[in-house]
Amino acid sequence: MEYKTNVMRILDKEKAEYVPHSYAGTGALSGAEAASAMGIDPDCVFKTLVTVGKSKKNYVFVIPVHEELDLKRAAAAVGEKSVEMIKQKELLPLTGYIHGGCSPIGMKKFFTTTLHESAKTKETITFSAGKIGYMVEMSADTLSKVIDFSYGDVIVHK
Repeated sequence: MEYKTNVMRILDKEKAEYVPHSYAGTGALSGAEAASAMGIDPDCVFKTLVTVGKSKKNYVFVIPVHEELDLKRAAAAVGEKSVEMIKQKELLPLTGYIHGGCSPIGMKKFFTTTLHESAKTKETITFSAGKIGYMVEMSADTLSKVIDFSYGDVIVHK
């Protein structure tokens, strides 16, 4: 892939191993559609969600694309009374990313980040490379060398 996103440049600078993927031009809109377009198990494709806590601090949660963030569990994971999703119009000024292209790597500033615990059991996870249509795949171990995060059970249990 010739195209490089800022996330890929950061990973290159950190000498972090990753596999770039693209679903640009496939018409995929949802994470599950992107996984299908790239031929990747949707259980291994994660989305990046940005929240704000009662304390007004922001938090990032990285969860499988087909799951839903449990706001109560998420709040407990970061020691907040409550958290809620930020408004879509706040995403770009806060993170530097647009909806659908938000990555846990390379935000304007670093926020406390929680990865869903299922990432521990995956050989690799795939998430946004910071631009719609582009993703990076790497092990959670490799990701931990680039950003700090903890693991948590932060999804809705069906």
